[in-house]
Amino acid sequence: MNDVLSVSGYSKSYDGRNVLDNISFVVPAGRIVGLLGPNGSGKTTIIKSVAGVMSGYTGTILVDGGPIGVHSKNVVSYLPDKSCLSAWMRVCDAVDVFNDFYSDFDKNKANELLGRLGIDIRAKVTRLSKGEYEKVQLVIVMSRAAKLYLLDEPLGGVDPASRDVIIDTILTNYSENSSVLLSTHLISDVERVFDSVVILKDRQILICDDVDAIREKYQKSVDELFREVFKCSVSC
Repeated sequence: MNDVLSVSGYSKSYDGRNVLDNISFVVPAGRIVGLLGPNGSGKTTIIKSVAGVMSGYTGTILVDGGPIGVHSKNVVSYLPDKSCLSAWMRVCDAVDVFNDFYSDFDKNKANELLGRLGIDIRAKVTRLSKGEYEKVQLVIVMSRAAKLYLLDEPLGGVDPASRDVIIDTILTNYSENSSVLLSTHLISDVERVFDSVVILKDRQILICDDVDAIREKYQKSVDELFREVFKCSVSC
């Protein structure tokens, strides 16, 4: 099985403070991998580096066998943790922009998914609810035929009723030859889709293993283990 993503010896500092130290993990093809850790543990930093929008780190990141650059950006579909749609856009404008920009974007698929989710494509993105906005961004990202989908907190501002819809959208819209790296603090909601997880603590990887192996070794779910490790009462 080929590795879509390989991170080796990755370290990153901000203002002289080391926030990640010697991180190494791989994401094989056809896998959904959870990137977990409390706020400030470096999840977004890693995802931004893989997406090619953050530099200044040491170590090696390989996407589809090559370094971060033109090719990696062509095969990575990135959902940031912040809004990525311009205020002037209607939903259909956002679809058109992505269709013009990415050769692997499937406009018919995007419009079909938006219709299935009850999103009015003529609506201005500024008039959408938080949940609708999150769905639009996710649909656009998942409508590319990418090799690696980077999803940074895709459930962050979504109501519980919408989370299953978003999770199902992720599950049904990536191929067996592509992979997903998903960061979240809502582990109980999304744990069922993970094949494996990378858990960050104190600048390093605490656990990197298959979900089934973790459950067998610790006799508890990933969410239960996470809460125990970080002493979380609600979320981290």
